[in-house]
Amino acid sequence: MSATTSVAVTSLSFAWPDGTPVFDGLDVTMGPGRTGLVGVNGSGKSTLLKLIAGQLRPTDGTVRVAGDVGHLPQTVTLDTALRVEEVLGISAQRAALHAIEAGDVAEEHFETIGDDWDVEERALVTLGELGLGHIDLDRTVGEVSGGEAVLLRLAALLLDRPDVLLLDEPTNNLDLHARRRLYAAVSSWPGVMIVVSHDRELLDLVDQIADLRSGEVTWYGGNFSAYQEALATEQEAAERMVRVAEADLKKQKRELSDAQVKLARRKKYGQKMFEQKREPKIVMGARKRSAQESAGKHRIMHEERLAGAKERLDEAVDAVRDDDEIRVDLPYTAVPPGRTVLTLLDLELAYGASAGSLDLRGPERIALVGRNGAGKTTLLRTIAGELAPVSGETRTHVPLRFLPQRLDVLDDELTVAENVARFAPGATNNRVRARLARFLFRGARADQRAATLSGGERFRAALAALMLAEPAPQLLLLDEPTNNLDMASARQLTTALDSYEGALIVASHDLPFLESIGITRWLLLDGELREIDPDEAG
Repeated sequence: MSATTSVAVTSLSFAWPDGTPVFDGLDVTMGPGRTGLVGVNGSGKSTLLKLIAGQLRPTDGTVRVAGDVGHLPQTVTLDTALRVEEVLGISAQRAALHAIEAGDVAEEHFETIGDDWDVEERALVTLGELGLGHIDLDRTVGEVSGGEAVLLRLAALLLDRPDVLLLDEPTNNLDLHARRRLYAAVSSWPGVMIVVSHDRELLDLVDQIADLRSGEVTWYGGNFSAYQEALATEQEAAERMVRVAEADLKKQKRELSDAQVKLARRKKYGQKMFEQKREPKIVMGARKRSAQESAGKHRIMHEERLAGAKERLDEAVDAVRDDDEIRVDLPYTAVPPGRTVLTLLDLELAYGASAGSLDLRGPERIALVGRNGAGKTTLLRTIAGELAPVSGETRTHVPLRFLPQRLDVLDDELTVAENVARFAPGATNNRVRARLARFLFRGARADQRAATLSGGERFRAALAALMLAEPAPQLLLLDEPTNNLDMASARQLTTALDSYEGALIVASHDLPFLESIGITRWLLLDGELREIDPDEAG
């Protein structure tokens, strides 16, 4: 690699253990600056980051990285017993510092510290910059929220100062305040950064976009907004080419048909002349052979033109992006307007939050908002019966399904079709597959093991399992559903929820998504649960 090259991927091939291919001969080079890696779910974005980070080994080809790599994965799983200082990787240096301060001047303490005498101060400054100044270094991970855990892992990476920083959906689980902190950290990052995200605001901070599609990367200069403009121009041109190719195909079919009619007439005329014997036999024979050769050449020429027109049309169609939408009919999820769906009675939650009393009636759509650590997930888990309340009670009056952030409703060892069949044991295999096709799992894709799915595919499979369950859910609880979803998949989710006719409670920090699904009530959980106007949610 040259001095300016940070990551070089050469002839990279990778397949999952079950043989599912992801890359076949990928070549891509990523240099200094901030790169936004985009592509539809399942295109291999997270897999590519893991290959660059060395967490996966390629089947073939090479990955070369200049310098150290730091990787923030999509799902941050930290041992709840770990102390914050351990997550930050500074526990040994802190212990050595405190020992020296206490008068222990053993040589090993100085070796542990090296030149990093201000490590504790730097850690506190980094935590403060990410909005975690209130978290003591001696606290445990079990005492922080999921969003705070993501920021802690990011703080550890920032302290480590890697040459190449890989961020995979870093705004997942982050509230609006935390996202602003993350944006500031990304904007000020001096090294090489590769970001996978569905967050438009974050992607508008990058210097270039790498579009991963069909196993190849196409580069676009500028941020995500510039990329979308360029893509729209490309797609307009591609659609024009389809129309041109379709017109050409029609023309070639018409010309072939006309030529065949003319040749048939000539053949008929020649046969008539032959039968009437108006010319010498040798002349008529020569004329017949010449006509046959000419007819053959004409036919071959027109057939080649037709084949070329078909090929150009196929190429033009391939250039037009096909963002499939989920189309599913869910009539059994309907709830009458006056029916009581959920009742909360003087509900006090674990970890200190209060939900009070609440009635949910009919097909209401409730947005549950609040800062990280406010207790939104705790409330949903309590309603779903996974957590016992401190006091009070929850009563659900209709069939309920809960889709958690971790998407652990799927069994990784089973296929997509087998997972859905678990939730609808009375459905035939053909019925399961027919309905899965509506969720864009067609043919062999329904036979993929859940463990091999991308984040967005996994979400789609989990959503299918819950929505197609028997009995049909008339109350659906979704916890941060747009995490790990690209923008096309987020639109697919919106389309699927358009078909859902039951009651909905969605905990999310994604305001554009919430506004797109017809929210009827906004509830803020901030110590206690209260109804707010939509403009207060931001």
